[in-house]
Formats: sequence, structure tokens, C-alpha cells
Amino acid sequence: MVQILIYENTIFININLNDMLTMKIFSSGLALIITLLSVSCTTAQHSKDGFKSIFDGKTLKGWRGDTTYWRAENNSIVGEVTPTKTLKNNTFLIWQGGEPGDFELKAEFRITSEGNSGINYRSEIFEAVPFALKGYQADIDGRNVYTGQNYEERGRAFLAKRGETSVLETGSQPAINTSPGRSDSLKNIIKAENWNEIHIVAKGNKLKHFINGVLMSEVTDNDPEKRKAKGWLGVQVHAGPPMKVEYRNIRLKQ
Repeated sequence: MVQILIYENTIFININLNDMLTMKIFSSGLALIITLLSVSCTTAQHSKDGFKSIFDGKTLKGWRGDTTYWRAENNSIVGEVTPTKTLKNNTFLIWQGGEPGDFELKAEFRITSEGNSGINYRSEIFEAVPFALKGYQADIDGRNVYTGQNYEERGRAFLAKRGETSVLETGSQPAINTSPGRSDSLKNIIKAENWNEIHIVAKGNKLKHFINGVLMSEVTDNDPEKRKAKGWLGVQVHAGPPMKVEYRNIRLKQ
């Protein structure tokens, strides 16, 4: 006979192991309890950190873009330019779940050596070009020249390169604080043509980009005319040579 009681996260077991049937029942019951507790702990952790997945891993449901270049494959969003599918203008796959203001975004990415991509946020729709965005971008490229920097697409361009902390004021160039060699040392943290984690933190007028847990760039935008408090979120395929970029485990906390 097996009696199992769970009370206040404690398991109480009363068991008589005199026969094989009881042993089988006990083994099955214990396996079920372990599975249920594992699911419970995972759910609690998911709820505790506040991040929610915005990509189902199988389809582009909830996203909008040109499916000539975008697809869902192997639990990833894939953006690809090929010799037979060329691209004249940067194109985005745009999340349709709202226009985040203060938020954190975490995702994993992998990009080929010739690739050029990025994650746009607090952005506007640029109507002159299909599926185009204008706004802040966490830059990503295959040679890791720009990966981690803050670049304003169709706007003020370079806001803070990798290794820089910048302050933006109306009518003036960014006030940059950096140290020699910092960009190169940060580059060593980024894994070429392999999976990396990007973490974007946007709170008020402060914007931070992390790669693999390390701060790459930081912007304080004090320009009330050009800064954006909220806007569209999207991933980019850049016009240029054949390339491939993949994004997976895309999670948002608002």
C-alpha cells in the first residue's frame, strides 16, 4: 500500500514494499510527482521573472512581414536573402502585439558572416517602403563590427557604438564617454556564427543593450523632439549580399 500526501510543498509518503505491484505503483507515482513539481517550478519561475514568449516557435502568427524573406523554421524566426531572392530595401518582421514603451526583451540570435540585421524598438512605420521601420535599433552583424551598438534606423544614425555611453541633447552631436580598446574587448564576448543572447532594456529615456550578459552600449536620450517613448518592435533583414539570420526564444517583459 502506498499513501502520498503533499502539504505546503512537502511530500509525505507511507509505503509498504512487500510486493512487486506496490513497487510498480510507487515508481509510477513518484515519477508523476516529480514531473508535476518540475512543471510547477518552471511555471512559477516564468511568472516570477515576468518574461513572456512572443514567438510560438512554429509559425509567424502575431508577426507581420514579407514572407519572401521571413519564415518559421526549427523553433526560430529565419530571415534570409538568397541570390534568387534579392533585397533592395531593409525589410522587417514586425510584432503585432502592441507598441512597447518601458520593457525588457531577451532573445537568442545567430547570423552568417555576411549578415546584417538588428532588433528595432520604439519605432514608427515608415510608409514609403513596405515593412520598414524608423527608430532605435539594437544592431547585429555577422562580422561583429556593429553588434551591440544603438543605431537609429532612418533617423540620427549612430547613437552609441559598442563600448560607448552617450547622452543625446537637442541640436547637438551625442556626448560620448568611452575608453580606448573597449569595443575590441567587448567583441571577444560575441560568438561569431553561433548563438548569442541579446538583452534590450528600455526604461524612460535610458536604453541599454547587452550581449551574453555584458553591457555593450548605453544611451540617455534627452532630445524631446526626436526621442520616442513607445513604438513598434521588429527584426530586420538588411539589403545587401545573400545572408541568413535566426532569432529564437524571444521573450518580452513590459
